[in-house]
Amino acid sequence: MNLKNLLETNIAKFGEYPFLYYKEKKITNVEMKQYADQFASGLRKLGIAKGDKVMVCMPNCPEVLYSYQGITRAGATIVPVMFTLHPKELHYIARNSGAKAVITSSAVRNNVEQSLEGLPINPQLIVVDQPSDDLNKNFYDLLVPAINPMDEQWNPGDTAVILYTSGTTGNPKGVLLTHKNLYSNAENSAKHNETERGTTLGVLPLAHVYGLTISNICFLTGSTIVIFSNFQLEGVFKAIETYKVKTFSAVPAMIHAMVSYPRADQYNTTSLESVGSGSAPLPVALMRAFEQKFGAKVFEGYGLSEAAPVVTAHKKGIEIKPGSVGIPIPGVELRIVDENGEEVTAGVVGELIVRGDNVTPGYYQNTDETKRVLKGSWLFTGDLARIDDEGYVYIVDRKKDLIIRGGFNVYPRDVEEILNAHEQVFEAAVVGVPDERMGEEMVACVVKKQDSEVTEKELINYCQDHLAKNKTPRRIVFLEALPRNGVGKILKTYLRKQALEIVIKP
Repeated sequence: MNLKNLLETNIAKFGEYPFLYYKEKKITNVEMKQYADQFASGLRKLGIAKGDKVMVCMPNCPEVLYSYQGITRAGATIVPVMFTLHPKELHYIARNSGAKAVITSSAVRNNVEQSLEGLPINPQLIVVDQPSDDLNKNFYDLLVPAINPMDEQWNPGDTAVILYTSGTTGNPKGVLLTHKNLYSNAENSAKHNETERGTTLGVLPLAHVYGLTISNICFLTGSTIVIFSNFQLEGVFKAIETYKVKTFSAVPAMIHAMVSYPRADQYNTTSLESVGSGSAPLPVALMRAFEQKFGAKVFEGYGLSEAAPVVTAHKKGIEIKPGSVGIPIPGVELRIVDENGEEVTAGVVGELIVRGDNVTPGYYQNTDETKRVLKGSWLFTGDLARIDDEGYVYIVDRKKDLIIRGGFNVYPRDVEEILNAHEQVFEAAVVGVPDERMGEEMVACVVKKQDSEVTEKELINYCQDHLAKNKTPRRIVFLEALPRNGVGKILKTYLRKQALEIVIKP
C-alpha cells in the first residue's frame, strides 16, 4: 500500500505509455518514474530524510506529480498547498509543518519567498522553471542518478501527506493522510466508478488532494492525464475532441462555464459520457442544463480532506437522483446521527459520520481538534445530511452554515436551489446574519446574469412562491462574483461579512 508502488505496478502491468500531456509535452509513465527516482536522490542529497515535510505549491504542471512521487520515494511527507493562498497563510503552513523544502514555480515564487521570512527553519526553495541562484535550486539541477535506493521499512500507516484545510474559520488544520488512506480511497473510487482505461483532464488543482487522487487512480487503471495550468474553455473542448475524453472531474463553476460557452458546438464532444462534480453543491438546474446540452451525465459526489477524500458518488448503472451526492463507495460506512450521537432513521436530517480505511488518524499537532472529530472509529464530518431508503445521501448543509431563524432551522441550500433555477440568476449563495429580533436573518447573495435587471423584490417574491415565507430571504444582496477558494468552494465566511456590512447600513 505504499504510494510509490502504484507507479511501479502501473509500469509492470501496462508497459510504457503516455501518462501525461502538458502543452506540447508528452511524458510517459517510465519517464515519470525516472524523474521521480532522480528527484528522490536529489532530495536525499539535500539532507531530506524520512518523515521530513516538503511543501509543493504551484499551478498545475507535470512537476507537481514528479514531486509527489519523488518525495514519497525519499521517505518524506508531501505537504500540498494551494498556490492561490496569501503569503500569511503560506507562512502559517510552512511554520506549522516544519517544512524542510518548498517546491514552487515562477508564478508564485514572490509570495512563497515572502512566506518563508522569519521561520525558525529556513526551508530549501526549489523552483521548477527558473535557473538556480543564491536563493533557490532549479528542480532539474537536483536530479541525480538513483543509486541509493531507500532501505527504510515502510508501514501502510505511515503518514504520506499532510493536507491543510482551507482555514476559513481559523488557522488551517493539517490533516494527516497515510499511505493506506490514499491507496484504499483511490482503489475503491476506481472500483465504484468502474473506471475504464482512457484519458482524463486535469483541470482542478494538482497541488491539492485532487492531484493525489487523480494520479493514483490513473496509475491503477493505466490511464492518461491532460494537464491544464488553468481552466481554459477552448483548450478543454479541444482536448475532449482530440483525446476522446469520456470523463473528468470538475466543480460546479466549471460546469456552468461549459454550459454557457457560446462556441461549444464547434467541437466534437460526443465521446463525453460523464463529468464528476464535487467541492460545492451542484444546482439541479445546472445539472439538467449540462445533460441536455452535451448528452453526458453529471455524477455529483461528496468528500472531504479527512476522508482522503471520496466518500460518496453516483456511478454508471444506477439512478441519478438530483440533489443527491450518490451512494457510499466500497469500503466506506456512513451513519446519520443526532446531537447525542444516536443514529436517526431514514429521511431524518442529522450529522454525517464516516468510517473506513480512508479516514484520517487525526490532525498534525492538534490533539484537541482530533478528539473533537474522531470518536471511536468514526469521523464526525460537521455536515448535515439525510439518507433515503435506497441509501442515497443528500447533503443538506454544513453544520456551521445552518440558519436558526426565530427558533426554526433553515437550510441555505433549499433557497439556493430555488434562486439558481431563476432564469435571470447566474449563481446564488445564502448566509445567515445576526438579528436582534429573530436571532438570525437570511440574506441571499446573488450574481445576476449579464444584462439582467431583476430586482430584490422580484427575487424575494419568487422565493416565496416556492417556499414557506419563514424560509425565504429577508434581503437580496447583488454581487459581481461569489468569493471562492482554489477548488471552487464558496467562502461563506467572507459572504457573511459582506452581507452584514450591506444589511446594517442605514
